[in-house]
Amino acid sequence: MRHPVSRPRKRALAVGLALIVAVLAPSGSAGAADPYEWAALGDSYTAGGFVGAPQPALGDASRDGCDRTADAYPGVVERELDEFPPGRYVHLTNVSCGNATISDIADARQTPISPVRPPAGGWPAVDPQIKRAGLNDRTDVVTIGVGGNSLPFGGMLLTCLTQGATGTSCRDHYTDPPEGEESIQDKLARVQDEYIHMLADVHQAAPNAKVVTVGYPAVLPEEGSACNRLSLSELGSIAHADVDWLRDDVLKPLNNTIRQVSDFFGDRYVDVYSSSVGHDACQPADTKWVEGICGDAEDYWPGNLPGTPLDCRVINKRITLVHPNADGHANTAAHVERAIRIALLES
Repeated sequence: MRHPVSRPRKRALAVGLALIVAVLAPSGSAGAADPYEWAALGDSYTAGGFVGAPQPALGDASRDGCDRTADAYPGVVERELDEFPPGRYVHLTNVSCGNATISDIADARQTPISPVRPPAGGWPAVDPQIKRAGLNDRTDVVTIGVGGNSLPFGGMLLTCLTQGATGTSCRDHYTDPPEGEESIQDKLARVQDEYIHMLADVHQAAPNAKVVTVGYPAVLPEEGSACNRLSLSELGSIAHADVDWLRDDVLKPLNNTIRQVSDFFGDRYVDVYSSSVGHDACQPADTKWVEGICGDAEDYWPGNLPGTPLDCRVINKRITLVHPNADGHANTAAHVERAIRIALLES
């Protein structure tokens, strides 16, 4: 005699079978489900610059001068999220752009400055990243890695290089600035206001999206004295005291600003600083996740910085200006991937 199966039991079996089919079915059979839509916004720490193959490829007519690369963290995460259970893949729209500021995310047209095969008349301006990404009410998740160029951190590094070479302090330069130069306190206050405005615009453009903000890694050592001031493959002539100041009074407060504004909006902040301590630009080549002033990069990347005397070709290196290498992007990718998975499961 066959035992009757209760209705709840039948329902549980049916749900279980459906889940098994969804997991075991070939990825092509999942085409009926709309993909999750992910937009990656940000600056060169998102775009990649010199890490992996250019996207679009060199020679492609759609190149825009933003220097996105295949091995930057958005591309690494996209490959890991090739199919997101149960059966919905994640579609990435990556509009990050080297040298982007906070304003370039929300409301300013940016003129890219890629040194790689620029057109004769220079790169044409591109629309704000919110517009380029096509954010709308169907966008599921937005990741944003931006803020450094709004200080600007790169410009401050170059000033610290020059000051260090002449035996003067860039800390003094930015804490008691000359006329026309913002103090570091004023810079950070402005960045906070700009970040608030930008996140408000992102939420308005993508009202249903989970927003994930990405901080900056530990590009500077925990002790400035760890750096060899004779080495351009580290931080060059920047004084040890200025390295400590850049870390404690510039980089950490910048990350803290991004975190605080993100918390205010109820967004998820990805901390990549903590996991990258000990992998800064002053570490040995097999340990660093950040290249120094000069560093290792793909062959298409230039060795000198136009308009400056900085030339890395003399030490058989390329201009990297303290940016993450492939290992650094892999670390960021691991944290961003986790944040995206959590965000999509919550959506």
